[in-house]
Amino acid sequence: MENESGGMTSRQRIAAVLEHRLPDRVPVAELWIDPVIIEAICPGGTQVELAEQIGLDMVAVPTMIYEDDEVQWVDRGRRIFRDKWGALQISRYRGVPVPARPARIETEADLAGYVPPDPAKSPVIAKIGRLKQRYAGGEKAICCVGESGWAPAVFLRGGMENLLMDFALRPDFVKQLMKIGTEYYCELFRLVVAAGADVVLLGDDYSDKNGPLMSPRQFDELILPSDAAVVAAVKAAGAYCIKHTDGDIRKIMDQLVGTGLDCLGPLEPVPGMELGPILERYPGKISVMGNISIDVLSRGTVEDVIRHTKQALATVSAVGPHILSSANTIASSVKPENFMAMVRTAHEFGTYPISF
Repeated sequence: MENESGGMTSRQRIAAVLEHRLPDRVPVAELWIDPVIIEAICPGGTQVELAEQIGLDMVAVPTMIYEDDEVQWVDRGRRIFRDKWGALQISRYRGVPVPARPARIETEADLAGYVPPDPAKSPVIAKIGRLKQRYAGGEKAICCVGESGWAPAVFLRGGMENLLMDFALRPDFVKQLMKIGTEYYCELFRLVVAAGADVVLLGDDYSDKNGPLMSPRQFDELILPSDAAVVAAVKAAGAYCIKHTDGDIRKIMDQLVGTGLDCLGPLEPVPGMELGPILERYPGKISVMGNISIDVLSRGTVEDVIRHTKQALATVSAVGPHILSSANTIASSVKPENFMAMVRTAHEFGTYPISF
């Protein structure tokens, strides 16, 4: 289906990029936008309504951000709740919560007696279904933002530091722990694709600016099998798969691409993680998403944002399949006028063939 201007629909545009083809123009998307920014640009609106107002090509439903009625509250005043895993989290901000102690699973006995949530009961399935009804003609691509085995294990262990100690001291324990999220998400993603999701984005973070948080050997042994299984499940269900992670992932990038991903991103713009060289490293095999600096979007001027966006269009979009976005998410620190400048610049200068 074509849109009113005779070009591609947003769904077709995203699909073209994820099939490693060039669309009519560079698609623009965000995996999450802080409610503060939504309210500033689209007063009283939702992320979906904002996407319609400013012309984003994809709408996203996160699995790791909860509505107040979707959790078991332990202390509302301190914003402490139990998530779908039964793990404690603290909602310190209006967005992504953080793990809290004590851990839901500490011992082998805890692990043996643990009963995971039922993916068929996830409210995300109905949310995706409603978006499919809203965009039955492909007016927007629909994305489910989820995870693999790593993030659920972090939540269940009460924080990353506990899990990384397990990597060193209890690798077999970790393997069993990783199965919980892997099996859950393999089934949930099958269900959300059946409900109408076009894309699944995996959001587990594996690195900081210096490299992976675990050794490449530990990654290959303990994390990669989970990622490979989840990506395979997404692809078997008929959806595209994007992988996000912060940090420098060059030591594990070959392994991630080898799982069958369609796209890497959004990626943090740290030295060595430039998107153009990634496209050159995997020609015709991977697309990229990102990566306008959050720092520039938060502290720069509108002119700074326009300059960085044009640079991304010229050095990344012009040479390979690219979804333009921030380098992570549109956090509350981002200036609304800067976010709008990024989107407007991409729309104005992102039509193929791109030239300045």
